[in-house]
Amino acid sequence: MTHYRMFFQHSHLEIHSSLKNAMKLRLIYPDIPFWRAETSRLALFIGGIEFEDVRPSREEITKMKTDGTFPFGQCPVLHVDGKTIAQTGAIARFCGKLSGLYPSKDEFTAAKVDEVIDLATDITNQMRPALRESDPKLKIEMRKELSKTILPHWLAFLEKLLQDNGDTGFFVNDSISVADLAVWRLCGWISGGVIDDIPTNLLEGFPLLSIHQQEISNLPKVIEWIEKTHL
Repeated sequence: MTHYRMFFQHSHLEIHSSLKNAMKLRLIYPDIPFWRAETSRLALFIGGIEFEDVRPSREEITKMKTDGTFPFGQCPVLHVDGKTIAQTGAIARFCGKLSGLYPSKDEFTAAKVDEVIDLATDITNQMRPALRESDPKLKIEMRKELSKTILPHWLAFLEKLLQDNGDTGFFVNDSISVADLAVWRLCGWISGGVIDDIPTNLLEGFPLLSIHQQEISNLPKVIEWIEKTHL
């Protein structure tokens, strides 16, 4: 099991020191760069929030599924002072609020951030059958269909959201949020060459999404995170 202790002084984000110092956070997810946990890990890192980054092995995950660590039998899971938060969206919102990357006062804007995170979940669910298929020939066929039809259809929704938000470069309003982190990691995973039979040029037909991917990758704190975690 891999553990990281993450604590960095924030620069431009307004975070109550009492929140940073009072809570003991323990985020549990395997050591893979998937968006479901990486969104929250990166949000806490950007916000300078101390947390224990627990990355259990496959064997440890199997044990955790039976010992009550995961209330719904799946991860990620965030422990807050010994209490548990499950589900990707709930954890992302919580970590986003702590880090100043989730709207705390504007309910409509908060809903728009949720909209993007839920869309990322929908895209992931669309991919699941092709990723879990065990028959070699059928797997290749399903992933070709995923690349040619299914993913372009869903990525177009993300492209449209960026377009509708003007020339801000972000998904919601004119500043970075956990919505941007979720899409950045999701698209990086899809087009990063880590999934067999999924082309790495999948984003070429989506200029705004491609720019967004590059801009988030170039943020100093994101670069620092990548260097420290070898993402």
